[in-house]
Amino acid sequence: AQLVESGGGLVQPGGSLRLSCVASGFPFSLYDMTWIRQAPGKGLEWVSSIPSAGTYRFYSDSVKGRFTISRDNSKNTVMLEMNNLKPEDTAVYYCRKGGRGSSGPRGQGTQVTVSS
Repeated sequence: AQLVESGGGLVQPGGSLRLSCVASGFPFSLYDMTWIRQAPGKGLEWVSSIPSAGTYRFYSDSVKGRFTISRDNSKNTVMLEMNNLKPEDTAVYYCRKGGRGSSGPRGQGTQVTVSS
């Protein structure tokens, strides 16, 4: 499995970013997908998950109402729309094969920095 994230960057508080993750090497449409993040000096934190069919979406309390996960199975892509970003959202964001709690493979990550 290969996962490649993109879309990170530097944004001011209150701003928005859209992350993408392109997957290959496995039947993407059959797998739940997850976004996780790691802030400086901290462990991995679950952010959001979406089932294979995309019927439901699950979010951590820290991002609920601000982030939206989606997927396009025709393009083997999972996205994370992030709005009203806060400094505490600063982290490296990874997509992971599998649902919440999965120990499946993840990509190299994309840096998100929220700062004025």
